[in-house]
Amino acid sequence: MRKFLPGVALSAVLAVTAIAAQAQDVKIGFLATFSGPAAALGQDQYDGFMLGVEQSGGKLGGRTAQIVKEDDQLKPDLGVQLVQKLIEKDKVDIVAGVTFSNVMMALAKPLAAANMVFVGSNAGPAPLAGKECNARFFFTSKQNDGPAEVLGQHATDKGYKKMMLLAPNYQSGKDQITGFKRFFKGAVAAEIYTQLNQPDYSAEIAQVQALKPDAIFAFFPGGMGVNFVKQMNQAGLLHSMPVLTVSTVDGTTLPALKDAALGVFAGSQWGPDTAGAANAAFVKAFEAKYKRIPSEYAAAGYDSALALNAALAKVKGATVDRGELTTALRTTEFPGTRPGFKFNRNGFPIEDLHVFVVAKDAQGRVSLKTIATPLRAHQDAYVGECATK
Repeated sequence: MRKFLPGVALSAVLAVTAIAAQAQDVKIGFLATFSGPAAALGQDQYDGFMLGVEQSGGKLGGRTAQIVKEDDQLKPDLGVQLVQKLIEKDKVDIVAGVTFSNVMMALAKPLAAANMVFVGSNAGPAPLAGKECNARFFFTSKQNDGPAEVLGQHATDKGYKKMMLLAPNYQSGKDQITGFKRFFKGAVAAEIYTQLNQPDYSAEIAQVQALKPDAIFAFFPGGMGVNFVKQMNQAGLLHSMPVLTVSTVDGTTLPALKDAALGVFAGSQWGPDTAGAANAAFVKAFEAKYKRIPSEYAAAGYDSALALNAALAKVKGATVDRGELTTALRTTEFPGTRPGFKFNRNGFPIEDLHVFVVAKDAQGRVSLKTIATPLRAHQDAYVGECATK
């Protein structure tokens, strides 16, 4: 008969106990852009997500949440490597986050190949809403075109006849301009695509001066937006015509722009003054914890944690049956930041879309103020191409 030393037996018991305890956790891989000019977007996504996890006692669906955080550096190839690491080495149950659409498009295939459940909180590329939709993919933010569509409708309502459209030359930039043109009934004087993370917009601003449009539409997220708005202001153009923007003046850029951005318009699915007690509570909690006004990225990150918490609770914390978890996500309700929010059959939101203006809030801070809601319970333009039932 073999004899075991007490110490060895105790070590084996402790190892088994540790493995069993680990199996009770739900592991989330959170991949976003945390470095470079757009780092603030990914950080807000993450901070909002972690606030949601914290408010549920560090758990999701009753299981302790382990969050594995990775920085894609806005590099699609790196994003693919990191998502493969999260799936194969870290053995995550769910992948969340993703800031930029070029990264999201690169991740779609490895996520689909692994049959992975994905809950995104910013990037919403058009192909994934339509013909390349995936039943396991959910987005708590918006389909890219939406905020631009609402501004296209706003520009039509205002009677603008001639506009210039500007955006970086990548998936989301193309989606934004497509969305704007879908609802704008006037003429497009110029459609300009810039380099991603371009710092200098003097050539584009010279074109604005030469063409003299009734208004301009611009999509420049993160540091690009800060540079564009400052340079437009220095050229004396920022307030000489309406400037309609997406992801250019928001919670991540206004702290740097301050009063220079007053009067600029923005389209989005969310703002700090979005109606509802749940949103007011979120804004208050976020400001108390992080000492800044949340952005739409923070709100979507927070909602992604709430959606996961509610769905996992519905399946009693189980993640093995991904079909069951998918059904739970698609049908669950959660007290998010936007009244009436629900997932469409392509995993993208049905939601109201608003127009905001940069203005001082009740505390004298530069923020966003809702001025109109031209599109209510809005569905994206691509859901009809999605074969998911």
